[in-house]
Amino acid sequence: MTRTDGSPLRVLVVDDEVNIAELISMALRYEGWDVTTAHTGTRAVAAAKEFRPDAVVLDMMLPDFDGLEVLRRMRASDPDVPVVFLTARDAVEDRVAGLTAGGDDYVTKPFSLEEVVARLRGLMRRSGAQQTASSSVLTVGDLRLDEDSHEVFRDGEEISLTATEFELLRFLMRNPRRVLSKAQILDRVWNYDFGGQANVVELYISYLRKKIDAGRDPMIHTMRGAGYVLKPAS
Repeated sequence: MTRTDGSPLRVLVVDDEVNIAELISMALRYEGWDVTTAHTGTRAVAAAKEFRPDAVVLDMMLPDFDGLEVLRRMRASDPDVPVVFLTARDAVEDRVAGLTAGGDDYVTKPFSLEEVVARLRGLMRRSGAQQTASSSVLTVGDLRLDEDSHEVFRDGEEISLTATEFELLRFLMRNPRRVLSKAQILDRVWNYDFGGQANVVELYISYLRKKIDAGRDPMIHTMRGAGYVLKPAS
């Protein structure tokens, strides 16, 4: 995913929790995007003017003024920049207020990094930030995943997945033929504050195999000591 001139997409990440801002930034750089961070509303508004981002990840709760005020000031100079709000409050009023103030999407903390990346991709696809790879459908061999409708098909047959299985498969399909370690998968697919064990990855890989590979040539392979890889059936 790139800008229309082929240069990397620019994303501004705004969160007063430095470790969360860094986690998100690392995930976005992994996508090949150009990222800058801000930890206050004042700095965010200044950074938006300097950096001219294609999208913004914006925490609702900042130490100086809230995300809605940051958004209002950003939109004064760039009315079309798409925004994903991060909100720790699971209140419907907050979400509606954010969206009606011009914000385009939101995720509730704690979130998975894969979810944030997916929301940004969807926003930028809709805003036309790039013209290449505009389809929301990922395809590896005879496996198809639609990021918008959350439908998955293997050889034309629909496969029903849970939300976590879908996120795991999406991450594997975004990285076909690339060996992904348990740590990478855990960091991307599970919530950033997940305190569980890495064996949850093995468990969900086994769930996916039962649904994706059962009775068919396998696509999900274990690379002993290294991780997992998804590739077209041979």
